[in-house]
Amino acid sequence: MGRIEWEKTTVQHMIELWCNKKHGGNPLCEDCRSLLEYSLSRLDHCKFGEEKTKCHKCGIHCYRPDMRDKIRQVMRFSGPRMIVHHPLEALRYIFSK
Repeated sequence: MGRIEWEKTTVQHMIELWCNKKHGGNPLCEDCRSLLEYSLSRLDHCKFGEEKTKCHKCGIHCYRPDMRDKIRQVMRFSGPRMIVHHPLEALRYIFSK
């Protein structure tokens, strides 16, 4: 699995954790589905492709400001919980560049 595909899977899991806890989403609520689609689209169009770094370390802000705020909230909430729900992904993230 390449970097982009792995990040797509990770962001999907993070948004699912957020939605399930905050909105009772199963399936995802409309807001979270919209955020997921937007995030996947941004990853598809990342100019760095498979050579990309973690998004928070990137010098290019490809998210619109409103979506950037939403994904930050999701990641702050879901990040620590990933170690319980998706431990291998969390460890891969911790040790990735």
